[in-house]
Amino acid sequence: MSRPLLEVQNLTMKFGNLIANDNVSFFVNEGEIVSLIGPNGAGKTTLFSCISGFYKPFAGKVFFDGKDITGKTTHEITLMGLTRTFQIVKPLKEMTVKENVLTGAFLHAQNKKEAELVAEQVLQMTHLWEKRDMPAGSLTIADKKRLEIAKVLATKPRMIMLDETMAGLNRTEVKEAMELCVALNKSGITLLIVEHVMEAIMPISNRVVVLNAGKKITEGTPEEVTNNEEVIKAYLGERYYAKSRQTNRGI
Repeated sequence: MSRPLLEVQNLTMKFGNLIANDNVSFFVNEGEIVSLIGPNGAGKTTLFSCISGFYKPFAGKVFFDGKDITGKTTHEITLMGLTRTFQIVKPLKEMTVKENVLTGAFLHAQNKKEAELVAEQVLQMTHLWEKRDMPAGSLTIADKKRLEIAKVLATKPRMIMLDETMAGLNRTEVKEAMELCVALNKSGITLLIVEHVMEAIMPISNRVVVLNAGKKITEGTPEEVTNNEEVIKAYLGERYYAKSRQTNRGI
């Protein structure tokens, strides 16, 4: 059996006396779409930051492609092919959409011509080509989220961690974001997604990992997770849990 592309082993992250991640372990196989869900404050974004090098974990290990990346810098981790987006989009507002993408392309490109080619391919894939000459600050929130993906896609990653790229989008925009995630995956990129829009990520995920209060409470297929009583109580609330029990009993 092949090793996972990403493996998190017993990761713990503290901020003073606050334990944000508590002995969390999970893995992502190459080619998968794995979603990381949980209520606000569950520790999802902190976990992303520990994996991607923005925080050094208090304890535990992170492996990417079999190599220990715990404590490595974000630049080193990105060069290895693992990168991420952020909840709050931060485009380089005064630069054009294309120039924003070029900042990512130059990570591996040997010259401007090569970077331009990468940027063009990425802009076409993310449906931003027609807006390439617009100032990034003038984009809609949906397109700014696409631009965040385009910037990391230009670094030629093997795996992208997407942090709430569907938050704040309308139904049509969410559907387009789902389609982009599937297209990225079909192109050979492994995805780890933090998201609250359940109706969007459940249909496209191979597996789901659930956090609550910093701890992993379960993982499994989308169907297994959505039928898990502990997940229903922790994520959807006691009232939903009671209602689902009544429904299951035929009340």
